[in-house]
Amino acid sequence: MTRTPAKVVSSPAGGPKWTPTGARALARKSIGGRSSSGAKKRKQQKPGRRVDADGNPLPAVASGRAHRRYRPGTVALREIRRFQATTDLLMRKLPFARLVREVLQDMYPSNPIRWQLRALLALQEASEAYLIGMFEDTNLVAINAKRVTIMPRDIRVVRRIRGVGDPGNR
Repeated sequence: MTRTPAKVVSSPAGGPKWTPTGARALARKSIGGRSSSGAKKRKQQKPGRRVDADGNPLPAVASGRAHRRYRPGTVALREIRRFQATTDLLMRKLPFARLVREVLQDMYPSNPIRWQLRALLALQEASEAYLIGMFEDTNLVAINAKRVTIMPRDIRVVRRIRGVGDPGNR
């Protein structure tokens, strides 16, 4: 393999300037980055507004200290541990009771059905257990698809495997 000799080019200042040729010349070319001056343009700052070094506005601080920012997933893991440690109901009782009454009113519009409190709580307990099991299986389907985010298609797969749902689901 032969090497190409370097070229001597006269610079505007008058003296000779050495520049490499061949593979070395390509390796030293700039492929992007800052402009020739090297300075980054700053956004115009509104008076009275605090910004960080990049020009992004800082969050408003009410109590004098900054808001704690956790890494993605940290708060979710903390919530998972908290909910797994408790046996409390996850849905609020009154909105669930209103939903049950609305569904029953659509099914039986002629006569309103009265519910005992224990019956509503038993129905809520059973429906939360069903939904938690559904989400656990949905999470397994998402993990099987090499994802960490559950999607509606995962729920459809779980319902199809379980044989649950409307006739259009089968």
